[in-house]
Amino acid sequence: MPLVALTGGIASGKSTVARRLAGHGAVVVDADQIVREVQSPGSAVLAAIAREFGAGMLRPDGSLDRAALGSRVFGDDAAIARLNAIVHPAVRTESARRFAEAFAADPSAVVVYDVPLLVEARVDDPWELVVVAHAPAAVRARRLVELRGLTQAEAEARIGSQVPDEARLRVADVVIDTGGALDETLRQTDELWRRLPEHVARRASAR
Repeated sequence: MPLVALTGGIASGKSTVARRLAGHGAVVVDADQIVREVQSPGSAVLAAIAREFGAGMLRPDGSLDRAALGSRVFGDDAAIARLNAIVHPAVRTESARRFAEAFAADPSAVVVYDVPLLVEARVDDPWELVVVAHAPAAVRARRLVELRGLTQAEAEARIGSQVPDEARLRVADVVIDTGGALDETLRQTDELWRRLPEHVARRASAR
């Protein structure tokens, strides 16, 4: 019952890899989805965000104004640390519940945690395997401009706000090169699935 962490920088193709693994039968737990859920209207997390950063972080309907919060904390390391101290414990608790639920339903399940902030927040968790989707920063910046409508400066700022690629690559057991054609990314993901027991065994033996 391997628990696999899948991470990658913004616009790295991580979600493409996650969808392919789900197609092979993996149970994918999406950290971003959990973040959205723990910050839902009426939640303790959202109330704490409003107390910490002001009621202006809330929309008139009581939901989180993500753009306002992003503008408030982006580029401010201390503010990001305060936000993470509110959000991360709730995400950790809920993700652990979902992992347990998946393994209770199928003890032989492959559970993949799709988590952007692995290095920042979860690198020391007991993963059986760490997979990194990796594309050069220039490729990811181009994707952000062409596919998400950001300016070049905005794209570079988003990439620059995350941990360096080297930090992710240092913790990787398997790297999927997502800088090329989609078919090549999918081929590598299929190969990862085929060799998953071997990769898990190698990591276990290296501990």
